[in-house]
Amino acid sequence: MAERTEGKITIAADPSAVMAVIADFDAYPQWASSVKKVEIKERDADGRGQTVRFDVSLLGLSGWYELTYAYLPDDAGVGWSFVDGSPIKNLEGEYALTGADGETEVVYRATVEPGIPMMGFMKRKMEQQVIDIALKGLKKRVESL
Repeated sequence: MAERTEGKITIAADPSAVMAVIADFDAYPQWASSVKKVEIKERDADGRGQTVRFDVSLLGLSGWYELTYAYLPDDAGVGWSFVDGSPIKNLEGEYALTGADGETEVVYRATVEPGIPMMGFMKRKMEQQVIDIALKGLKKRVESL
């Protein structure tokens, strides 16, 4: 069964600075601890990753997945859709960005469907780590640049 994960955080930077970090897939292994390797397979007309493969390790489990990205205008966010992966069956989500007064509120939403059976507490732990990496890791990276 798919699990929806959601969280939000405020980052001391404007939306364009936040989107620059989100769209810099090659740098993910430097700040997203579960990401071990990234391959950008296709780029959009603006040179941003459109189809991206990730090799990951989380909670002692290794795997990979490939996502396609759709960027919103005016650095308002980005959504992604699952293409393929193992042991993941599905991964859909988005970063939604709202900027004001030099800060950006980032809302992260994702629906994850593992391809292997997991006990409830393991799913919750995985969800918390995903949120921590997606939001706290992003905040630390953006604010350090």
